[in-house]
Amino acid sequence: AAMGGNLSLIGAPGNLIAQSTLAEIGLSFGFFEYAIVGLPILICGIIFYATVGHRLLPDKKASGDGGSFETIGNFDDVPTWKKTVSMVILVLTLLAMIFEKKIGIKLCISGCIGALALILTGVISEKDALKSIDLKTIFLFGGTLSLASALSIDLKTIFLFGGTLSLASALGETGAGEMIAGKVIAMLGDNPSPYVLTFVVFVLCCLLTNFMSNTATTALMAPICISIAEGMGADPRAVLMACVIGGSCAYATPIGMPANTMVVGAGGYTFMDYVKAGLPLIVIATIVSMIILPIAFPFFP
Repeated sequence: AAMGGNLSLIGAPGNLIAQSTLAEIGLSFGFFEYAIVGLPILICGIIFYATVGHRLLPDKKASGDGGSFETIGNFDDVPTWKKTVSMVILVLTLLAMIFEKKIGIKLCISGCIGALALILTGVISEKDALKSIDLKTIFLFGGTLSLASALSIDLKTIFLFGGTLSLASALGETGAGEMIAGKVIAMLGDNPSPYVLTFVVFVLCCLLTNFMSNTATTALMAPICISIAEGMGADPRAVLMACVIGGSCAYATPIGMPANTMVVGAGGYTFMDYVKAGLPLIVIATIVSMIILPIAFPFFP
């Protein structure tokens, strides 16, 4: 699930954060452009786990927390026309997102139109649509802490993500991001090698993401990466791609991304289970990225 997030623009929150950062300077990534690096990592990861890596996966009895994962919904009573219409709307919405530039409709607008179409056609009721909205995600970016408290949402999560996103914004507005970028460039010498800089950005994001989440890492590092690119006259897209892919390698801890945390109780996993199963995948992702990134996204095209 984690590896698949780098196949499209909407595959993970970090992808959209990087896109928003690029939009501020008039640049962007294509809908499937992340897959240039993400797909080879996915293929190598599948081959690794299918041949050798499965031996590193824990084999434990699931705890009582896993009961919710055993429940399978019964959709026999859902009319066939609803299933058909929902599938058609899904396909059309994805096509609109993919061809965003050609049709002139922003990705977020296409998503809203698709959601409204489901309600207007009667596939889903307005009440059910509202229930499906993840309020934690809304508060993650909105930061409405008082309402979060009223709804008994975990404030630690709000402060962690909301605070980091605010910090990321402050880095760009106060010039702190530019200062950090200058320090990084200075440490690498007067004429830093694009390959070395790619590796440094990738590894730094990779380390951070395993302890402060992939979303927060990308939000924090994106303005710094833009400053680094501008400071050395490099292509911002190249630096940000290294940032996003590195920031998605949250494989080695249970707190790196929500998907990791969700299955801790269900699988009865320990911290070291994630380290053993995820660390080799980080090494694989790093090797694949260091081969493809300089070719597909050169710093000085």
